[in-house]
Amino acid sequence: MSLSEKFGLAVLRQLDPERAHGLALTALNSGLTPKPGPVTSPRLATTLVGLDLPNPLGLAAGFDKNATALSPLMRAGFGFLEVGAATPRPQPGNPRPRLFRLTEDHAAINRFGFNNDGADAIATRLAARPKGIPVGLNLGANKDSTDRAADFAEVLRICGPHVDFATVNVSSPNTEKLRNLQGPAALAALMDGVMAARADLPSPVPIFLKIAPDLDDREIADIASVAATSGIDAIIATNTTLDRTGLKSRHAGEAGGLSGAPLFERSTCVLARLAGETGGAIPLVGVGGIGSADLAYAKIRAGATAIQLYTALVYGGLSLATEILHGLDRLLERDGHTNVAAAVGKDREAFL
Repeated sequence: MSLSEKFGLAVLRQLDPERAHGLALTALNSGLTPKPGPVTSPRLATTLVGLDLPNPLGLAAGFDKNATALSPLMRAGFGFLEVGAATPRPQPGNPRPRLFRLTEDHAAINRFGFNNDGADAIATRLAARPKGIPVGLNLGANKDSTDRAADFAEVLRICGPHVDFATVNVSSPNTEKLRNLQGPAALAALMDGVMAARADLPSPVPIFLKIAPDLDDREIADIASVAATSGIDAIIATNTTLDRTGLKSRHAGEAGGLSGAPLFERSTCVLARLAGETGGAIPLVGVGGIGSADLAYAKIRAGATAIQLYTALVYGGLSLATEILHGLDRLLERDGHTNVAAAVGKDREAFL
């Protein structure tokens, strides 16, 4: 990390977290952050559901909710991006404050509630993005919708022509009863609508499903079963957690989803169990608590074809992505792997 990046992070940490996040996006668009271009090597280059990635590390949804910083983020080192979540209609989300740093825990709690500019505005920005690494969109539902399942299909209809993949997000804890859509019957019905919307796109895109970490073994098995029968192309494991075990920060009791370092063990266990249930038939994206090359490599060895991060950037800066990727390349070389795929799931049972 450069001295200027260290100084910038120190300044941002003195501000309200949500304001600091907005300033970070402004800095990106102003050219004030490092942009090395996508990091790649013969070992890091990988394929995810037919998408050619320069490396397996993506930026998770939530950092660029409204697709306002696509151009600089596409040059920030990542192999792919996910923006959103987007809902059919714009919505302000939950009242502030709704984002909290848990510095002692290298974590964050958010209860944003799908605040975004709406699918039409986001689609316009996605349509104007430059060529480069794959960009996906996280699909959400309006809080006051009378048919939340239909909302996912509607966002896909509007934005689908302008993305490389789309993620059905039924795992956010910040929209009341949204996680109920993870049940097998509700999820299957929701996916029927999404797949119908995909079939109507000029060029159908891969559909990902993002699941919660707060699932038991039966629920994980049910999701794997629905994924196998509904045509889901990949599963992202996992979203934020409601668990607060072992936290030290004074903000530990805040309502919302917890992300960051404390989520690593729980999310990786769900990932490994899901890898076992799917038997490698459905690619998995590992997210939750990644803050170093070693942890990124652990996700891959637990069963992830690709990985994502977000919260660790609050503490490590944007250059952390490049640092992790160079470290991951060295770890793959150390273990004699010629590519990422060779390491996927190699130590899955160690994480159960």
